[in-house]
Amino acid sequence: QVKLVESGGGLVQPGGSLRLSCVASGRIFNIISMDWFRQAPGNQRELVASVTRDGTTAYAESVKGRFTISRDNAKNMVYLQMNSLKPEDTAVYYCKVRAGVISPLDYWGQGTQVTVSS
Repeated sequence: QVKLVESGGGLVQPGGSLRLSCVASGRIFNIISMDWFRQAPGNQRELVASVTRDGTTAYAESVKGRFTISRDNAKNMVYLQMNSLKPEDTAVYYCKVRAGVISPLDYWGQGTQVTVSS
């Protein structure tokens, strides 16, 4: 069974920083991509950042230049460094991993709350 656990969320003032972490454990093989999504109340879940196995990254326009995604393949971990946080970044942040050989599957974490407020 595959399990994803996020950590690092919390309350931060506008302009502050947070670093989210996600670790994948269990019978997980051939991780193709690792992503961070977020969902604010009343909004759809949106892709924030993604990183492929070879390190190629992509970001939502709203976070470019402020957020950095990285991964540690040896530890099956993905990180999201969030700088210059804004109130509109407030959301539950979810880690997603796509893995598998023949028929890749998506695995999700339980989410971690990020609140940006003064």
